[in-house]
Amino acid sequence: MEGILSIQSSVAYGHAGNSAAVFPLQRLGFEVWPVMTVLFSNHTGYGSWGGRSVDIEWVREVIQGIEERGAFATCRAVLSGYLGAPESGQVVLDAVERVRRASIDSIYTCDPVMGDQGRGFFVRAGIPEFFRDRAVPAAHIVTPNQFELAYLAGRSISNLAEAVEAASLIRKSGPEIVVVTSLELPGERDTLGILAHTAEASWLVQTPRLPLDMHGTGDAFTALYLASYLKQRDARSSLEHASSAMYGLVAATHRADSHELLLIEAQDQLVSPGRIFAATQVV
Repeated sequence: MEGILSIQSSVAYGHAGNSAAVFPLQRLGFEVWPVMTVLFSNHTGYGSWGGRSVDIEWVREVIQGIEERGAFATCRAVLSGYLGAPESGQVVLDAVERVRRASIDSIYTCDPVMGDQGRGFFVRAGIPEFFRDRAVPAAHIVTPNQFELAYLAGRSISNLAEAVEAASLIRKSGPEIVVVTSLELPGERDTLGILAHTAEASWLVQTPRLPLDMHGTGDAFTALYLASYLKQRDARSSLEHASSAMYGLVAATHRADSHELLLIEAQDQLVSPGRIFAATQVV
C-alpha cells in the first residue's frame, strides 16, 4: 500500500500534529508512518502541558528503521509540521532526500507551523528562519496560515490581491503549490477564505466563519489537502475537497461545543463532506 511519512508533533489528549493528521490520511486510504518530533500530553494552547521534544537522534533512528523496512519505495509523500527544535528540520530534509531517491514521484508537503494572527510566533528561535530559507524552497506544497504567509513573503497582507502576490513570491522560491489555510478578508467578517495558488492560476474557497476555540485545524487541513492532491493531482479540486471536509469537521465540533476536533465522530465528513464549497478562480 502507498504510504506517507509524517514527521511532526503528537499529543496524547486531543488532536494536534500527527494526532490530527494521521487519521484523516488513513481514512482517505493511505498508509501512514508517523514520526514524532514532540510528545506532549495536550496542545500547548491549554496553557499547561506535560512532555517534551523528542531527542533528535531518536527521530533519526525511527526514520532509519522505517527506511530499512523498505517503506520508502512506496512512499508517496513526506509531510512535516510542528518541529519543536530547529535541529529537527535537517532530519526532515534528509528524509525528504532519501525518500525522493527511493520514490522519484514522491512529493514533500510542508506545513510551516510557527505562529498565528493575534498570537505571533510560538516556536523556538531559528525555526521560522529554517522554514523560510530551507524547508519551503524544498517543498512541493506549502500550507501557511495568513500570519505565516506574511512572514515567509516578508510583507503585510490586508486583502486578497496582497495574499496572491505573497503566495506568488513564495512559489517562486521553490514550491509548486501554496495553500493559504485561513484568510481574513476585508468586508468578509462572516466568511473564511482558503486560497490555492499555482503558476497557472489562483483559486479561492470561502466558507462560513465559525468560532475556532479548538486546536489542530491547520494540521488536519494540510493532511486533507495532501491526501486529496495525491488522489487527484489537481490543486483546485483538492482545495474544494479539503475546505469542504474541514468545514464539516469544524461545524460538527462547534455544534458539540468541543475544544478538540471530533475526528472520530465526524469522520464521514473527511470522505464525503455534507456541504461542498466550490472554488472561484481569482487570477
